[in-house]
Amino acid sequence: MSGNRKTGFFWHERCFWHDPGAIGVFSAPWEFLQPQPASESPESKRRLKNLLEVSGLIDELEVRKAPPARREDLARFHTGRYLDELEEGDKRRGGDAGECAPYTPGSLAAARQSAGLAIAAVEAVASGELRNAYALCRPPGHHAEADRGRGFCLLGNIPVAVMRARALGQVRRVAILDWDVHHGNGQQAAFYDDPDVLTVSIHQAGNYPLDSGDFNELGEGAGYGANLNLPLPPGSGIGAYRYAMQELVLPAIGGFAPDLIVVACGYDACGKDPLGKMMLNSAAFAAMTQQVKAMAERISNGKLVMIHEGGYSEGYVPLCGHAVIQALAGSRTAVPDPQNDEIAAWAYQSLQPYQRALIDSCREGFRRAAPL
Repeated sequence: MSGNRKTGFFWHERCFWHDPGAIGVFSAPWEFLQPQPASESPESKRRLKNLLEVSGLIDELEVRKAPPARREDLARFHTGRYLDELEEGDKRRGGDAGECAPYTPGSLAAARQSAGLAIAAVEAVASGELRNAYALCRPPGHHAEADRGRGFCLLGNIPVAVMRARALGQVRRVAILDWDVHHGNGQQAAFYDDPDVLTVSIHQAGNYPLDSGDFNELGEGAGYGANLNLPLPPGSGIGAYRYAMQELVLPAIGGFAPDLIVVACGYDACGKDPLGKMMLNSAAFAAMTQQVKAMAERISNGKLVMIHEGGYSEGYVPLCGHAVIQALAGSRTAVPDPQNDEIAAWAYQSLQPYQRALIDSCREGFRRAAPL
């Protein structure tokens, strides 16, 4: 470790109490849907935290709580009308925050707590108090937009945290990398015209949201070229992600030279996820973490924050998350992954010619952020 600074781990039990309702993989109950727990459940996150306890890795981390986000911090990103609607809905026993973002009483408190964890993690790393950090946020935030919730997300955890840090002068230039299997539309919308925030999303093409995530969405005004999307075809695996990271994503971040790197760390690109069609294993997530961490050491004094986003395999997310946090902390405390080698051996894990061609076709757009 660098000096006495540790890797921070931010979590709060309140986040696990968010209840979207018994909707399964759907956005709302209906007459032919037998009730079942929502795909966005607390179990994948709770099991990750429990695995850190059982392995002992948590004892090597700086474990912290954080206060819930204040309205003034939320209002830097979200409209006052939307925040009012959330508060009124919370009093009325819940509802849907916009699109596929159902909630029940207590969810708003959990969402404010989740955003508070992101705020605290960014502040601690930006100030140099911690070397880097992982925030176990729930509900997730990368789909939430200024005036509505979307895709299980009520509040934009990363935009709220980054906007606050910049408003307080803690950072100036920030790179946000989103490797959740779904497009990071929330970050894109928040910083679409901002030249000092680079947003990069590598995701499954045409999954969610259906109306965003195209390669041609490059930003606007002064921010043109600072928003980059890499929509990969379903079935992309370790080889495609490795090539995309090495050839496009990491050079773009390096060329941008941010003061801080934030990763929207979803695990739904894993081969066991019910809502994605990608094929990563836990070692692939660890490798991407090591790559981004090395980049942060070179260009941003090691300042790296990872914010937990999607991932809906209750059994496999904990293994992926443990591998990521182990890599982030530079720890030797490993947990065996009984599925890792099997997933790596699946057919089409190597970089396919059509995948290479698609990734190479995106070079020109990525050159707007960095010379490749």
